[in-house]
Amino acid sequence: MESRMCTVAELVAARWGDHRPGLWCEERVLTHHEVAAGAAARAALLADLLPPGAVPHVGVLLDNTEEFPLWLGAAALAGAAVAGINPTRRGAELARDIRHTECPVLVTERARLPLLAGLELPGVRVLVTDDDAYDTLLAPYAGAVPDPARAAPSDRLLLYFTSGSTGAPKAALCSQGRLAAAGYALVGQFGVRADDVHYVCMPMFHGNAVIADWAPALAAGAGVALRRRFSASGFLADVRRYRATYFTYVGRAVQYILATEPRPDDRDNPLRMGFGTEAGAVDAAAFERRFGVRLVEGYGSSEGGAAVQWAPGTPAGAVGPAGPGLVVLDPGTGLECPVAEFDAAGQLLNGDEAIGELVNQGPNPFEGYWRNPAAEAERRRGGAYWTGDLFYRDAEGYLYFAGRTDDRIRVDGENLAAAMIENIVARYEGAVAVAVYGVPDPVTGDQVMATVAGRFDPWSFAEFLRAQPDLGTKMAPRFVRVVQRMPVTATNKIERARLRREGFRCADPVWWRPPGEDTYRRLTWEDVEGPLASAKGPSSVRRQGLEPRTR
Repeated sequence: MESRMCTVAELVAARWGDHRPGLWCEERVLTHHEVAAGAAARAALLADLLPPGAVPHVGVLLDNTEEFPLWLGAAALAGAAVAGINPTRRGAELARDIRHTECPVLVTERARLPLLAGLELPGVRVLVTDDDAYDTLLAPYAGAVPDPARAAPSDRLLLYFTSGSTGAPKAALCSQGRLAAAGYALVGQFGVRADDVHYVCMPMFHGNAVIADWAPALAAGAGVALRRRFSASGFLADVRRYRATYFTYVGRAVQYILATEPRPDDRDNPLRMGFGTEAGAVDAAAFERRFGVRLVEGYGSSEGGAAVQWAPGTPAGAVGPAGPGLVVLDPGTGLECPVAEFDAAGQLLNGDEAIGELVNQGPNPFEGYWRNPAAEAERRRGGAYWTGDLFYRDAEGYLYFAGRTDDRIRVDGENLAAAMIENIVARYEGAVAVAVYGVPDPVTGDQVMATVAGRFDPWSFAEFLRAQPDLGTKMAPRFVRVVQRMPVTATNKIERARLRREGFRCADPVWWRPPGEDTYRRLTWEDVEGPLASAKGPSSVRRQGLEPRTR
């Protein structure tokens, strides 16, 4: 099919009659034809289940089973939309997500039913995919043939939740035309072929797995292999089992894979590449050395309003060149930030003025949020799309990611970027995962705090920091929290809002450098109630985990 403006429904229907293996999930294998037929059957069922006048939405509360892509295809053929429901949400918050997206039908499985127990979900029909009643319900529609005629490129297809540091998650919209176009764009960018197999190990309720993994496979007629839930220890075995050639990642997934025990045959795998965000230059290089697989780091706002693509010649640490319309603006003045200046070691010299918010002043495919005009207005300001992400730009026009707007740290009147410090601390041997964020200073502004998962020795860490040529004088963490495992969301993104909220008053061991010192020692009761007492923090955890003279 030509890469014209088309619908996902057309891409689904195009696989009718294709009897190659097309979908793997655990022990089950479906051909492309069976996937198209299954989507057609569910589309016909959905048309009969939707009440007259109801919003054509179907909530999907599933792990990565074959039912998820089947219902994506079904919604496309039916001119409906899938709302991916986050299974890590609980109680009233989970009910709010389902009610907010106005789903008259909710597809789930028996393992997820306890999450729904006691929730007020008036008018919601629940289908349980691994129940006999579900098979009985589907049986009359087994002969359905996919007909894409009902769908238009402008039809809403996805509602996927994006979260910030405050407020309820927002349901971003994605149309059939936008998703099909994104699939074709990635096919062209990465040369996806019909004989490729895309390994989907990120959760499909999130936009990354659907837009960056499933959509290009669908556009190219490639196969899809599903992992029910991400597993670092099972990653390589799955890749070999399914002969996977491509995968996507977000958050700290790559770090967890690298933390598994190396084997002499790690490079014996069929992977051609991985595509994602937040792996970082250090981990990307380590991944390629170990597995022989190149990771392509990209940037794209979850809502689709801005994207930066890596290109040959991109400097180390940069995301890619600024495309048409992309500028870095000072959120306060709305003026463009000066270009970044670096010293010989690569240290950013003018971060206070060079770091700003990435803004797309050109045309963009942002399609809004479901029933959230205030959030849309925050994104669309002055005729431009404001990403909420911090960047800086060098003299050649290359963009460098500096974190979320909430990740700006102000130390002694100077703005620091959490992402820059994170990339440096990630070089510390023994660190499996690293998060850097600001905590209140007892006098004014912030202090830098890091959470490190893995092995930590205070003396070697201080020595390590002193040896880093690109670590500025104000960038060294004042506090270091040591955890066994980094707290992450269901999409493997670090819960920075939680870490920031808990600060150094937490249940885990915390090490700190008192002012004027360059070595670390354990944080004690006396420290917290003495020199740090005026630093703002949640009183509910003020004494949690701290013992006199033991930290």
